[in-house]
Amino acid sequence: MSNRRPDLSQPRHAVVIGTSAGGVEALSRLLAVLPASFSWPVLVVIHLDKNRQSQLARALNHRCSLPVKEADNMEPIIPGTVYLAPPNYHLLVDDTLHLALAVDDPVSFSRPSVDVLFESAADVFRENLIGVILTGANADGARGLAAVKAMGGTTIVQTPATASFRGMPEAALATGGADHVLPLAEIAPLLIRLHGAE
Repeated sequence: MSNRRPDLSQPRHAVVIGTSAGGVEALSRLLAVLPASFSWPVLVVIHLDKNRQSQLARALNHRCSLPVKEADNMEPIIPGTVYLAPPNYHLLVDDTLHLALAVDDPVSFSRPSVDVLFESAADVFRENLIGVILTGANADGARGLAAVKAMGGTTIVQTPATASFRGMPEAALATGGADHVLPLAEIAPLLIRLHGAE
């Protein structure tokens, strides 16, 4: 984990990532590649057991240059930070660039829902949002990725053949809204290139 002083300015860009089955390994591999200089916040929904306290943020902190934390309700979004949706809470972005947690009904049988995060972030960041769909066994995230695309954002989907579970990537691709379809190993390098081209 980096010891750099946090940038307290409001972010203009953001990355949202959605994943489910097989997602712990996929996230670990992707986030570990992002350098400490990557200043865009990364907001993540991963479907985890709602009845167990997650240790994922702690585990990822040992592997990543960026700080990783479980999101708190109404905390400001800090650049260069990875935020994980807590188990059993929807994660949203409000128009003041704060995070919000909600216990509304599950969406696509999921709470947290990838769709909920992507749609709320797309409303705020619009063309400055990058949406990423990784491995998963259901269709959560397909509608959200379409929302990112509709707002002018950039959309990335893991190549289904390289995913541990093809359901989420295939559902996302079925919307026709993917700008990039890449193996997992190529997604972080693309994010770094996009960041450098800002």
